[in-house]
Amino acid sequence: MKTLNIYVTKEFLCTAALSVIILTFGLTGVRLIKIIEALSKGVPFMDAFSLILYAMPFILSLAIPSSILVATMLVFGKMSANNEITAMRACGISVLEIISPIILLSFLATCLCLYLQLDIGPKYMGIARSTLKEVGAGNPLAILEPGMPIEYENINIFIDDKDDDNKLKGIQVYVIKKDKSRLEQDVHALSGEITVDENAEIMTIILFDAIVKTRENDGTTRRISTDRMEFSIDFGNKFNQAKVGEKPRYLTLKELLSRTLLYKKRTMDTTQLEVELNQRIALGLSPLAFLLLGLPLAIRTSRRETSVGLFLSVILAGVYFISIMIFHAFDSRPEIYPQYLLWLPNILYQAGGAFFLYKIVRR
Repeated sequence: MKTLNIYVTKEFLCTAALSVIILTFGLTGVRLIKIIEALSKGVPFMDAFSLILYAMPFILSLAIPSSILVATMLVFGKMSANNEITAMRACGISVLEIISPIILLSFLATCLCLYLQLDIGPKYMGIARSTLKEVGAGNPLAILEPGMPIEYENINIFIDDKDDDNKLKGIQVYVIKKDKSRLEQDVHALSGEITVDENAEIMTIILFDAIVKTRENDGTTRRISTDRMEFSIDFGNKFNQAKVGEKPRYLTLKELLSRTLLYKKRTMDTTQLEVELNQRIALGLSPLAFLLLGLPLAIRTSRRETSVGLFLSVILAGVYFISIMIFHAFDSRPEIYPQYLLWLPNILYQAGGAFFLYKIVRR
């Protein structure tokens, strides 16, 4: 029996490890697009590359459950097709004895995924976000991209071109009223530059040969020309405020619970926080859901072709993750209780898998 368990465990671990590598590489490819965009904006290579490392815990938390499903479908599908499971059962070995090491491995994978989802993943995603902000504070041209709007408080900036000397060309600045009710100023300049006081954390945008159109309260527009015009932005203060109002996806478990408690004391809606927390726990428990559903499907299909197992794995994982994403999208609709709907995929996969596995064990 010990030899059999070692054989099954070895096959499962090798297949799961290979799946983790392939899926991690694939999910990292999506991040590479953002890295290339960051490099094109002038972000230093090491800072851009660090974004991949910071995203790795989150990527692994998605790759590991999918790898459990792929390994389950391939390994047990092959064993069923080769009549190995039938032979083992003929020797008096039950299905539960065969899969007991895999259940333990899946439980350990679940604990790891929960840790990555609840603490490590959000923490390092937040660090990656902070890194981009800090790079932007030290290298303002890194966040100014031709043709793309840059918004600071009530100021929107567009540029036509830039160079490596902090020089800008074709700048359009829109100053919106604080209450967002109307446009106050429309400023166009042929050229300009940016200076940053890193100690005071003040960013200054200097415009040359600017034309300023100011809308008065009576609806009339006043037009003036100026050789030089400046906009000063307290970039450091804005950055600190952004950290205080950090999005739920970047908060660790303790921070999520603390903010939820604070919101409840102030009688504020906590749906978005609860949706984020429930989604992380549901995703963390997905290895067990995938194992329970994958095992009976792999044994019952009894196909020798690995393409069948891979196809079913992709379909099952895709349906699961898409369902989670759809339910998470309803986080602004507290009346439909999205924090509880998030558990439907786990419940259906685990209940369905347990039912089919029970029928196989009883045979």
